[in-house]
Amino acid sequence: MSRQGGKLKPLKAPKKEHKDEDEDDKAFKEKKKAEEAALKAARDKAVKGGAPGGGIKKSGKK
Repeated sequence: MSRQGGKLKPLKAPKKEHKDEDEDDKAFKEKKKAEEAALKAARDKAVKGGAPGGGIKKSGKK
């Protein structure tokens, strides 16, 4: 009786074939890229303190 120790290796997944992108995919990627750029710009502005008022302020009273 011969037994193999250890885990069995999982079967390799078949390679995905690279399909050509159609116009909808291209438009979606462009829209997502523009949205990400706008979000990054807003985040940078918030880090710099672009919002007037400075957020929540706590008084020194107790």
